[in-house]
This record gives sequence, structure tokens and C-alpha cells, in this order.
Amino acid sequence: MKQKRNYFALILAVFCCVAVMYVCTVIGVANIPFGDANRILLHELFHMDVDISDISRGSISIICNVRLPRILMGFITGAALAICGAGYQGIFRNPMADPYVLGVSSGASLGASIGIVLNFSTGILGLNGTTLLAFAGSLGTIVLVYSISRIGKRVPVSTLLLSGIAVNLTLSALQSLIMLLNQQSMDVIMRWSMGSLNGKGWNQVVTVLPYVIVGICILLSSSRDLDIMLTGEDTAMQLGVNVEYQKKKILFASSILTAAVISVTGVIGFVGLVVPHVVRIFAGPKHKTLMIYSILFGGMFLVICDTVARSLITQEIPVGIITSLCGGPFFLYLLRKSKRGGTFS
Repeated sequence: MKQKRNYFALILAVFCCVAVMYVCTVIGVANIPFGDANRILLHELFHMDVDISDISRGSISIICNVRLPRILMGFITGAALAICGAGYQGIFRNPMADPYVLGVSSGASLGASIGIVLNFSTGILGLNGTTLLAFAGSLGTIVLVYSISRIGKRVPVSTLLLSGIAVNLTLSALQSLIMLLNQQSMDVIMRWSMGSLNGKGWNQVVTVLPYVIVGICILLSSSRDLDIMLTGEDTAMQLGVNVEYQKKKILFASSILTAAVISVTGVIGFVGLVVPHVVRIFAGPKHKTLMIYSILFGGMFLVICDTVARSLITQEIPVGIITSLCGGPFFLYLLRKSKRGGTFS
């Protein structure tokens, strides 16, 4: 009975995701009639024999080449950040951990800032120079933090966390210095740092998707060991878990996932912090279930936030602002709960 109920809940969650993506595709600032949007999707997406000859090419392009890839990119980004948040919270056994705790966001921002200031234009596979430098900055930051934290063959979690905080602050200071010395580029750098899905098309979706699929598969394969590691590293080793290997594995997968998506979208905060906690309330702490639902609800959460960002007013709001407005109060709730003696489960 319980297995059937869990299966039904998963099917319902998938259905909700599809429904949200559909609704967000057909609504927006551009006034495209509901019926026309449906016909475009049926004809272009499902290749059904539906007459769209009376619909303007502009409306077709908005649905197929603007909204649809943007929503898919939003879902991919939200899913990646949410599952990384679940993985980091499992490794650190800390409810405050998120995908940026080791300085990945600062590394990406610094790389993007350098690309913007230098007007770096070399692109690969549909990604521009700024995106490539942001990706390199993210991965370089993780390598640096891991190298600093390593003590022999071990990487203590506390040292890893402190190293991440120190590197994060240093890279943020370097970015601020670049902005101060290049004030003509400050607006562009600030907008990139706020995070946005504006202008993201099929090239970005196709380029990022393989990294996300591989990273998610690696994290899901570690779910059982993460459950055991919640009992403590010593206990996990006694139960046969190769703790150091799992740390490397999860850090590597999470770093690739986070670097891939934020190098394209910019820094979108709080998704990896908020979503795993919301999921944990109804799905429990078991990591396989937690990660699967985090993927679904993380993607859905960011798609909704982005739709609000592009539809709330005529001037588009960076989606990172919307997610921060949602995540900030929740973060304060976590602090208040921990102050009262709340525990991480």
C-alpha cells in the first residue's frame, strides 16, 4: 500500500511539473491567444496535424524559440541547483548548506566579470566567452577549495566549509575591485550577478543538458551512502562506506552541475537551500526520494519564479531577485528554528 501511495505521489508531482511548464509557456507579456498557443504547441512540439496558417510567424517564434527553451532552461537550472543543495546538506549535515557554500558562485561571477570587462568573445558550442570564463571560474574555485582543505588523504568537512567561506570572500572582493576599476561595465556585471533566463535559447539548453544529466545520475547513485553518512563519518566507515571517495564524488558532480547552469544563467540564489527543505517536510530525509522530488520541485519553483519575473511588470526583473525574495524569509526561518534548538533531519 505504501509503495503504491509513493508511486502515485511521484506521478502526481510529474503531472504538476508538466502542467506548470505548460501554463507558463502559454502566458506572458506578449498577448498570444490561449487557443493559438495551444495550436502552436500541438503542431510544432508534437507534430500533430493542426492548422496554424492563420497564426503570425511572430507568435510561433515567441512560443517555440523564446518561451519554450527559456522554460526548459529554467526547469533544468532549478532541478540542478535543488539536487545539489540536497547533496551538500547531506555531506555537511547542515541545513544551511547550498550549492554556493564552497564559493562556486563567486568563482563564476569573477570569471564572468573578467569576460565582460575584456569583452572576451571566443565562444564554443553556442556559449559566449563570458559563459566560458564563468564556467572555468566555478570549476577552478572548487579545485582551489578542495586543495586547500585536503589534509593527507582526508578532507575534513569543517575545513572544507571554512576554506569555501574564505575563498568565497576573497573572490567577491576581487570582483568588487574589478567593478570599481571598470565602472563602465558595472551595470552589465551586476545584472549578470543577479541571475536571469532572458535570452536563453535552444543552444544553451542543448549544451547544458548533458552535464546536468550526468551530474544528476552520479548524485542519485550516492543516495544510499548519503543516508548512512548522516549518522556520522566514523559510523559510516564502520558500515563499509568509503567516506572520502563519496565526498569527492558528490563534490565533483555538484560542482559540474552548478558550474554548468550558473555559467549560463548567472547566480540564482536560494533554490538549493529552500527546495530540499520544503521537500524534506513531506518526503522525509531519505536521499533517493529527497533528490528525485527536489529535481521536480526545484525545476517547477524556478519556472514559476521566472514567469513572475517576466510577467509581473513590463520591465523584466532578474529571476535571482524573485528567488531571493522567496528564499530570504525562509532562511530567516531556518535561523530562528536552529536558535530554538531545531535539528537537521
